[in-house]
Amino acid sequence: MVSWAKAGTVTFYGALALMVALGIWDVFFGYEENRCSMSYMFEYPEYQKISLPHKLTRQYPAYELYLYGEGSYAQENKNLLLSGIPVLFLPGNAGSYKQVRSLGSIALRKAEDIDFKYHFDFFSINFNEELVALYGGSLKKQTKFVHECIKIILKLYEGQDFAPKSVAIVGHSMGGLVARALLTIKNFKPGLVNLLVTQATPHIAPVLSLDSYLNDFYKTVNNYWLLNAQDIKLITLSIAGGFRDYQVRSGLSFLTKLSHETKTLSVVSTAVPRTWASTDHLSIVWCKQLQLATIRAFFDLIDDDTKQITMKPKKKMSVLNHHFVKYPAKPFEEIPNIAADLTGTSKWVPVKVSKWTFMAFNESYAMYFSFPLSNHRKTYSHIFCQNSMMDTHSWIYGCINSVSMCTQGVDLSWKSELLPTMKTFMLKLQDFPRLSHVVVYVPSTNGNKFVVDCEFFQIELRTVHLPVTHLFSFEKSVQAEFEDYILGLTSRQIKLNSNGLFYTVPVMNFGQIYQAFKMEVKSKCASTKVSVEKTNVFRLHIPWYHEDFMTISKAPTSTEINLKLHVAQPENDSHVAVFHMFTSSECRYEITLRTSFLQILGQVIRFHGGALPAYIMSSILLTYGGQLQSLISIGHCLDYTSMLDKEAKPYKVDPFVIIMKFMLGYDWFKQIWDSFFLPELDAIFLNTQSMCFPLVSLVLFLFGTSIAYWGGMLSSLSVRFLSSLWLTLHRPSEIPNDPRLITARLSFLIMLLLIIGWTTCGALAILLIYLYYVFKIIKLYSNLTTMKNNPDMIPNVSARDENNTNSSAEERKKNRSKQSPPPKPDVPPISLVIDNAEDNFKMHITIVNLVIWVVILSMPSFIYWLKNLRYYIRLNPDPCKYLSFFLVPTLGVLGNSDIVSVKSSKLLKTAAQFPLIVAIGVVAFGSTHLYRVPYFVVIPLLLHMLSSI
Repeated sequence: MVSWAKAGTVTFYGALALMVALGIWDVFFGYEENRCSMSYMFEYPEYQKISLPHKLTRQYPAYELYLYGEGSYAQENKNLLLSGIPVLFLPGNAGSYKQVRSLGSIALRKAEDIDFKYHFDFFSINFNEELVALYGGSLKKQTKFVHECIKIILKLYEGQDFAPKSVAIVGHSMGGLVARALLTIKNFKPGLVNLLVTQATPHIAPVLSLDSYLNDFYKTVNNYWLLNAQDIKLITLSIAGGFRDYQVRSGLSFLTKLSHETKTLSVVSTAVPRTWASTDHLSIVWCKQLQLATIRAFFDLIDDDTKQITMKPKKKMSVLNHHFVKYPAKPFEEIPNIAADLTGTSKWVPVKVSKWTFMAFNESYAMYFSFPLSNHRKTYSHIFCQNSMMDTHSWIYGCINSVSMCTQGVDLSWKSELLPTMKTFMLKLQDFPRLSHVVVYVPSTNGNKFVVDCEFFQIELRTVHLPVTHLFSFEKSVQAEFEDYILGLTSRQIKLNSNGLFYTVPVMNFGQIYQAFKMEVKSKCASTKVSVEKTNVFRLHIPWYHEDFMTISKAPTSTEINLKLHVAQPENDSHVAVFHMFTSSECRYEITLRTSFLQILGQVIRFHGGALPAYIMSSILLTYGGQLQSLISIGHCLDYTSMLDKEAKPYKVDPFVIIMKFMLGYDWFKQIWDSFFLPELDAIFLNTQSMCFPLVSLVLFLFGTSIAYWGGMLSSLSVRFLSSLWLTLHRPSEIPNDPRLITARLSFLIMLLLIIGWTTCGALAILLIYLYYVFKIIKLYSNLTTMKNNPDMIPNVSARDENNTNSSAEERKKNRSKQSPPPKPDVPPISLVIDNAEDNFKMHITIVNLVIWVVILSMPSFIYWLKNLRYYIRLNPDPCKYLSFFLVPTLGVLGNSDIVSVKSSKLLKTAAQFPLIVAIGVVAFGSTHLYRVPYFVVIPLLLHMLSSI
């Protein structure tokens, strides 16, 4: 029975670990292929270092300012006699100043195309590739340096014609946050920055909140932007990378909640016209399609009078919307010219049918195809046209109150939209009652081949609702011919039986981040010879966030599309996600929707994976408390994995967090809570971000427990292996027996490490004391192995029990209970010494598993300190300095502690109760704010250490 129970435990935790692994795989590998083209330099890139004032270089020795250039442009600007428009690039976490080259090179080529009528000067800051996403202590320093650099850049233009008074900023990753932080500087003039473009910047919250400085910086910046939303005039564009960017999920780049809607625009790269591709965290700075869109926008923002970026907010937003939201396949015009002259020698052809196709090839003269609307208004609600000619000229017009043709029309091309393989136009007839005709213009082709399709249709007949499936619930399958009830885990299916060019499929009840589906679109065509131009374009349109996703396929074929969200639907938003289908009239389509369990796991990891360390440590803390309780109840310490399986239960933690969250909804309880200066519950913070979905805490707890289980197995095996290696290299002649808890050598070591932590880096002291502790445990297990194999080497023990040395621990306990009289306190039997050593090892291995996560969470500041060691020895500010002050002596003393002294301590009962309280605190306050977790962990360790004295 015991073996079966153990096998069941291993299987259970193995299944949970597999689910975690599948979720991680989906996040890191389950995304679309890279569709970005690399942007190359046409000439050798040069980075000219800008001389900074001596005072500034002394204050910021690791930072530098550069001007980007290529070829003759770089040579001409050696003397820094600049006359262009300044743009400052800010690299992000571990980013290089050289990442400016893609934007700089493309802007230079664009300037050459217009004979340098306008051009941009791209500057870049070298932040020494600091890890500011993991250590927030240098973010304020970076912000102040950027402020100084802006003033220096503008001084370079003094005395020039059309000298700029402000700069545009492009910030990648954390560079975008630093740019937003400029507004929080006391003496900063907001007019110094006229435009901000951020690329994959986590605006809402840090990806991982690993220190309080990072958290405080975010609070300062976001609170300032929220409180001053009406006064901030800075136009900001935030671009996210989509699902390929697993470092910064796109929901964190959503700026609308932090600023006024008329001044910010947040988009995902998959929705950007002429980009339509997801980018990873690095490729977003070199993705050619995206950089082209950015540079086109920059040139359209230039004011002809000032030769600088326009100061008109309305124009800025119009340009950004034109290039990043809906591109009508026409060059930008601040005031679009909608009057159209339709005179000339072009031939007019009336079209009276409701569905029309024209294949243009070697047309020698232009033609106007006129569609009278009066005959169709009663029968149809919309007209839809698509054109496979991807030029940027006007192609569709409207005639007002004409009979068959008109000389003056309305240019409707501004209402068209560019898709990956076609231009499309849709008009609701009811909205334009004065229009008598829609006119499609087909120019002379000169050998070019393209297809134009138009059709009138009733929108209700082209709209098919598709409710999503739900896990483990019975759902209704809606089809054109029949209806059936099927399990939500399987599929939903709809058939589109009409031969149309456009369908709209509202995806009902799809608005939560934990929902994920696989959609399969099958097309069956009447003729197998479908022309190349008849390409299907499918678009998932999310109305509450610009995260549209395009898929291109050829008919007939079967196409798989993943449906999942970056941002959950706001509570007050009634819009519905819509699946748009731009199809071939020769084909019929069938849509099958299935719940994707793999992608649901991926969404859990994507949105909540950062909280797993807190849940892992909560499980280990419950195990730790259970072991201390076992010392009270049975006088022995149980094995780590057995105790974890017994004690690490979600019902010991989650109900308390749920109750606290519920009670905080009452004002009187909130007032009591605030009077104790308690921080906000992390669960409430997740609610504000629309990230708290049903049972997420339970799922995370189970995932965390499985990681703690297998992590404990790995650490135990590692310690056993290292101890056997130690025994191979060092054969002891006798077992050391020093009963002193605090030796002179240990005191010296603790003092040394405290000085190191206080004068250099606290994380270094934590790492060193942990390595010392692990070494002590390795020696402990080596001694235990030696005692079992050679009992004669055990000093100061009774020989009475020598015959039982080779028996099992259970047998020794039974024999010891039958023996009388009991052994003398100063001469314990061999079996008791071995049992105590085993109990010591079991307790210490749990502490090893617990503290390793404290070490991991402190490593970012250690890596940052190590990387900047050539500039300064002391890390300032140091997030781990005070933590090391408590952890170093605690672990040092615990390394020498003995289970016998712990069992006899009066503090044991108190020490055994605290891990449960701390486990609740870790989940309640540390799942989002990970930097709090180590301080929680120190409390039970400190009580355990005091119990040893």
